[in-house]
Amino acid sequence: MARNIIALVCGIFFGLGLSLSQMINPNKVIGFLDITGKWDPSLALVMIGALTITLTSFRLIIKRSQPILETGFHISQKTVIDRSLLLGAAIFGIGWGMSGYCPGPAIAGAGLKITEAGLVVLSIYAGFFVHKWVSGFSKKHE
Repeated sequence: MARNIIALVCGIFFGLGLSLSQMINPNKVIGFLDITGKWDPSLALVMIGALTITLTSFRLIIKRSQPILETGFHISQKTVIDRSLLLGAAIFGIGWGMSGYCPGPAIAGAGLKITEAGLVVLSIYAGFFVHKWVSGFSKKHE
């Protein structure tokens, strides 16, 4: 129960941060990507702040024997950049560039009843289901 409450509080703070920094506004992302026009560097500043906090805290947290509310760390064992990683990154980037939303801001925007953000969230889930279907199909026909 405590884990769920802490996850909810962290999610609320994350959503508030996205809202305050205007990252739920797709025009901010489009402005950042428009390097030959009216470039808006504010997304870069948000990313630098997030990376600074992540890199600092990750090094401290990973030294612990286990997380505070979990029995162990869940860290990917993948060490190779493979086709599926590159394809997923490309699809993510194309979707982000086309819509101006990545998953976090889309969920925050949907929570604020922004229609296009809700459509992006539905599209993300549709992509999950299509991937699961295609993955299941290809495994059956190997």
